[in-house]
Amino acid sequence: MAEVAAAQSTEVLKVTSIKSLAESPALNSVPSAYGFTINPNDEADPNDPEFAIPMVDMSLLTSGSPDQRSKIIHDLVKICQEWGFFIAINHGVPESLMKAMIEACHGFFSLPDEEKNEFKSGNDVLEMFKYGTSYNLALDKFLLWRDFFKVRVHPEFYSLYKPACFSEVSMEFSKRAREVALEITRAISESLGLGPNYIHNAMNMDRGIQMLAANYYPPCPQPEHAIGIPHHTDHGLVTLLIQNEMKGLQVEHNGKWLTVDGPPNGFFVNLADQMQILTNGKYKSVMHRATVNNKATRISIAIPHGPSVDTIVAPAPELLEKEGQAPKYLAMNYKEYIQLQQSAKNYMKSAFDHIRV
Repeated sequence: MAEVAAAQSTEVLKVTSIKSLAESPALNSVPSAYGFTINPNDEADPNDPEFAIPMVDMSLLTSGSPDQRSKIIHDLVKICQEWGFFIAINHGVPESLMKAMIEACHGFFSLPDEEKNEFKSGNDVLEMFKYGTSYNLALDKFLLWRDFFKVRVHPEFYSLYKPACFSEVSMEFSKRAREVALEITRAISESLGLGPNYIHNAMNMDRGIQMLAANYYPPCPQPEHAIGIPHHTDHGLVTLLIQNEMKGLQVEHNGKWLTVDGPPNGFFVNLADQMQILTNGKYKSVMHRATVNNKATRISIAIPHGPSVDTIVAPAPELLEKEGQAPKYLAMNYKEYIQLQQSAKNYMKSAFDHIRV
């Protein structure tokens, strides 16, 4: 048994991707470097009505009657305050395009390690490309059971040049996902009583950062002793996410972790840190994580949307005046916020602690 453990430790040191490790014939337990324990008592009962995930029918926002649109915007207030998370349906992005994007990402992760390693880079989260397993091996107290890549797709569009189909599919998918995100941002802006274009203009979203981030979670022999991505909030304004047929995304709601399930053509939508700052804490940036399973590979694709890197983000003065509140957060440049969030002092912690007034 000790020999197997030693062999697995050596395997971890040599491994360049989780995919390679998971496919290793000798692997029958989680190597200690990946050790992470999930407490099953913290998980929500999906059948409890308290944990029924809100759905937003986007067609009623874009082509419904004024009354239908106004009802959705009214519903968003409660959703953004209590959940910071919902599933967008009837959003207009063809399911065939969503599936093609997942397939293109699967194609990339199936490349030999040496070809994927061409996309490795430093620790700057805003780089054009980034590929790896964990974000920062110098910081990580445990390794993550996933491979990932990130590509910046706005304000300039970049793409992986492998596999061959990737560029065309990712360009169309990124453009269509952006339309959905901007429509959601308009509705959220209206739900705050600020007018539909307030967030877009105040956050300079015409130059806003949009990433395409894909995660590959192969089957894990002991899923209760590993984690795909630990608990975190996203640093931008709003993130859209799609996945293949395997579940794994969990969101925190009322102190419990809920495994998210939804229609195959839905977008999971979560609010992120700059939205919480802009709304002075009225709307919440949702804590979430990715679990793993022992049955099949899960692929998820997150499309985070944020302000432009040079935008100074602070609670909206118009909102403070309307609500009669003092600002709860300090103003901060978006790029500096990202660097703060990714720094060692915020490892597995919230960056909000450093910017609260």
